[in-house]
This record gives sequence, structure tokens and C-alpha cells, in this order.
Amino acid sequence: MDLYEIREERLGTISEEAEHQEISRESTTMEPYHVVSDKGGRTARDVSTFQRFSVDTNESLRFEPCEDMSPSPTGAEDGDDEDEVFRDGGKESETIRNRLQEKVAEMESFAGHLEEIFLTVEENFGRQEQHLEQHYNDVLQTLSQRYDERAAGLEEEKKGKLESLYGQLLACGRAMDASKELIETAQEIYRCQDKRLFLKTVMPTIKRIEEFAKEEIDLTLNTHLEFNTPLVDLSDVKTMMDSINIVPAPSAPVINPQMPNSATQTSLRVCWSLFSDDTVEYYELYYRPVLEDTPADSTCAAHESKVKVKETHCTVTDLLPNAQYELWVTATNTTGISPASEKALYMTVPCPPVIKQRECTSCPEAALIRWESGNTNPVDSYTVELSEMGTDGTQSTVTESVVAVPTCQCLVQLQPGRRYLISVRAVNIGGPSNRSQVITVSTTGTYFHLVEDTAHPCLSISEDGFTMFYGDEELPISAMALDDNTFARCVAVLGDLVPVRGKHYWEVEVDDETEFRIGVAFEDTERNSYLGANNTSWCMRHILTPTRHKYEFLHNGWSPDLRITVNPVRIGVALDYDRGTLSFFNVDVEQHLHTFQCNLRSYVHPCFSLDNPGALTVHNGIEAPEYAFI
Repeated sequence: MDLYEIREERLGTISEEAEHQEISRESTTMEPYHVVSDKGGRTARDVSTFQRFSVDTNESLRFEPCEDMSPSPTGAEDGDDEDEVFRDGGKESETIRNRLQEKVAEMESFAGHLEEIFLTVEENFGRQEQHLEQHYNDVLQTLSQRYDERAAGLEEEKKGKLESLYGQLLACGRAMDASKELIETAQEIYRCQDKRLFLKTVMPTIKRIEEFAKEEIDLTLNTHLEFNTPLVDLSDVKTMMDSINIVPAPSAPVINPQMPNSATQTSLRVCWSLFSDDTVEYYELYYRPVLEDTPADSTCAAHESKVKVKETHCTVTDLLPNAQYELWVTATNTTGISPASEKALYMTVPCPPVIKQRECTSCPEAALIRWESGNTNPVDSYTVELSEMGTDGTQSTVTESVVAVPTCQCLVQLQPGRRYLISVRAVNIGGPSNRSQVITVSTTGTYFHLVEDTAHPCLSISEDGFTMFYGDEELPISAMALDDNTFARCVAVLGDLVPVRGKHYWEVEVDDETEFRIGVAFEDTERNSYLGANNTSWCMRHILTPTRHKYEFLHNGWSPDLRITVNPVRIGVALDYDRGTLSFFNVDVEQHLHTFQCNLRSYVHPCFSLDNPGALTVHNGIEAPEYAFI
């Protein structure tokens, strides 16, 4: 239903209601008054039943009772009163009719006013529509004019370039023709058998050649192949567009929290959202690193960078690894710039961890991998990746992962007799880091290094971590750097054993002229005591006497009375957690030397000591012989 139909329907309804009210008022009659007889035969009016009409301000009719009239003393007086009432009722009816007519006239006037308003709205809408169409046509005409001008300019530029190139082409062709002619003439003269004719024609030809050679031929392009791209002045178009622009400035965007795996070591992917009713031409994303040591009120704040994009997402590059960044975003349209969003913290991916290969140990069933984080900011967790190597040295395509490792070490369960490639990744909310350097772990036997932090100050550990040296020169006590973990009395050192219960085997190479102690000890063994002299260590001791080599097997200062006839040079040590035994063997002759029955309440470490100057070398990562655990 259009505007005119609505207007005509409402005016018709108003007219019908007014006519109905007027007819109903005119047909209304006054109720008769009731007369009753009293005891004296006289009649008197009991109660007045006349009612008076009145028009309220809300344009509705209501009835009000007339004031009570006193009963007349005679019947004549009653007749006079009746005539007076009828006259008064006629006047009231006339007054009401006049008021109704006035109301109807006012309502008709108001309806006409509404009709004028409807027409005005329609006219205004038509003018605005025409104005908008005119703006649209003006913009199209202006753009078309700019296009025609630009196309004509390009056509002229193309024509000039082609003419210039064609002129150069003609000049080059003429030069080539002249050169070809001279070459042919020179060849004819050269083939000429008549010497007189030769002498006659050769000089003019040489002169022509010299003149041709003096002519300069420009072999460079005298025109650029690229077309000029002058900026088109669209300021008038912008002015026209701004004249009809009523778009409000956008509200503040909402930057989203960082999503998992949304970063790399040097980049961040940032997303944000905006209210659907806002119109945006572009966004500006601001970011800066969060410096831990910089106070909030410091003037040395981090440098602030920004990126201008048209989408609601952006990838920021060239960032620091494992760094926190503060980000916020603004939206811009033709009207203005929105307020900045609330700041959000994002983190780049950590740097790869650094595996501490000297502190990694292994056995046939497992490997203990230790590493350093290498990151200033905290890391959420670590992931250890391992893949098995084939017998031909090729790497398996299947990679297993141990995820959510909370600390910088991990005990990985492995299969015996295999070789594995193991690496570590650091993980935070941004994602996993690149892989660390890959190390090779063999589960052929038990593998460990000597722990330099436990070594006596007089001991030196080789670079590979398997040989210990005790020099002839004694250090004064004042020159010894001692701490709680360093052996102070016994010139000893501990080995780092993987914390896995089971069978472990290693060998020690010694010299006949060296006094030594080799065995195992608990982590809390007394550092100011000798190995084997307490109840926290078990060891085999070699002592040089003037008459023979003496061997003792010490625990808590006690040793059984044993005599060894063949001096061992390579000693095998077999530790069996399940049976609680520690056995020693002469590897060269496969001879069993002694077995301790140990109460292994916790994990033990290999221990080594030199009682006089010399050297001792540990051989590990080798397969245990069959006789070691019989």
C-alpha cells in the first residue's frame, strides 16, 4: 500500500466517525422526569433526571448530572419549571452541535495538514533522489573524462615512441644498406684481375669507406620503453564524494587474543574484529616489544612500529624470537579514525633449545636427554622428537614425539640395540620452535660422562669426558676451589648414570702402577670421605705394596679376604638393580673378581678415584658380555 492509499483510507475513517457521532447526538432525547403524589394530593418531583452534555478536552463526550432542583410548592410552578427545562435543553443541544461542528472542522484541517506533510516528504525524497543521481552522474562523467584524457595521453605518447623508433629503424636500415653496398663494391674490386682498373677504382672506394666510417650512427634507443604514469588529479571527485558522505567514524576494534600456533620465530599473525555496522577503509596495527627491565614511566620506551592493512588480520615480520610484543589497532574511514583497541600481548616462537650432549646418558632401555632453554622469556613446554636409524644408516620416516615436557630434561623409553636421532623443540603459545641440533643415541649399552662438578680440584677431565688425570703436582689447600658437591678428601669424581632400573655395564682401563678405586656411590655420599669407607659407596681398590698388588672390595670400611693372581688392566663393572648386585670382572681373561649384595634404595652413580698420580679411562656404551649377568 503506497502513501496516497494510506492517507485516503485514514481521512475516510475520520469523516465516518465524525458523521456517526453527530447523528447519534441529534437523535438523543431527554429522559422524562418522574412525578409522584404525596399524602396531600399534591405532586412533587422526586429526583431530577435531567443530564447535561459537555465536551471534554480529549475530544470525547461525557454526561454530567444537573444540579438538584427544589420541589415546587404548587403544580403551576411545576409547569413553568418544565417549560424552562425544555428551553434550557434546546440551548444545550445547540451548543453541543456547534462544538461538534467546530471539532469536525478542526479534524478536517488537521487531515489536510497531514496530506501536505505527506506530499512534502515525497517531494523531499524525490529531490534527494534526484540530487544523489546527479552526484552519481557527475562522478561518472568526471571519471570518464579523466579516463578519456589519460587514454588520449597514452595514445599520443605511444605514437611519439613508435615514430621515434621507426625513424631510428630507417636510419639503421640506410646505414646497413650503405655498408652492404660498400662491402659488395670492395669485394668486386678485390676480385678484379685488371690491375689498371683496380688502381683506378680502389682509391675512390677507400675514400668512400673512410667517409662512411666517419659518420656517427647512434645505436642507443632515443626513447624509453616505459610509459609515464603521472598521478591523476581526482581531488574534485573526492570533493563530490565527500559532499554526500554521512558515514560515521568507526568504533574501536577488538583485538583477539593470540591463537595457538599463530607465530614463527620472527613473525606474528594478529587478528581483530569490528562491529558490523562500521565502514572502514583501512586499519593501522601498532606493535612494540615488551622490555622486562624498563620501568613503566621510563622515557626509554621500545620503538613503536605500525603496519597499514585493509583486512582484519595481519602478519608482522622481522621480530625477535621468544619475545613479548604489545599490539593495538585503529580503524580509519573518510570521516575519521577510531579510538585504539585495548592492548594485547603476543609472543613469538622460542629459539631452539641447546642439547647438553655431555650431560645426556643412555642405557639399553632408555635415554636421559638434557638441554638448555636458551630463551629469556619463559617457555610453556618442550617436545622431544626421536626417529630410529636403520642398519644401513638411513633415517626412519616415522618420528615419535614426547610432548608437554615441563623441564629441561626428559627420560625417553627406547628399544635395546638400536640407534636413534633425537632433537628437542621449545613450545609457547605462539607455536613450536625449530629443531635443536640432532644427537645420535645408541642403546647398545650404558653411556655416560664424568661429572666435572663433582671432581676433586687435583683431577683433570679430558675433553671427551671419559678420562681423568691426577698430576704429580700437589695443590695447596688455599688454591682448591671446593663446594658442597666436590670431593674434598678423596681424589674422586662421579659419573652421570641414567635413572633407569635394570642392568648397566661399563669398563675401566687402568695401569698397573696406579692406585685407584672404582665402583658406585649414592648421590648423597659423603664428599669428605673415601670411597668404600662409608655405607653409601661400594668400590674395588688397588693398592701397591713393595711385594705385590693388593686388591680390596670395600663397603663401609670392610673388605673380604681375597687374593687376585692376574692383575686386571681392563675391569668390567656390572650393576643389576633387579638383583641388587654389583660385580667386577677381569675383561681380558673373562674372570669374575667379586660381587656385592647391595641395598640399592635409590639410583647410584659410577664413581672413580685415584690414590696416586696417574690416569683412568672409562669405556661405556658397549654391549655387556654374556658372563656379566649370569
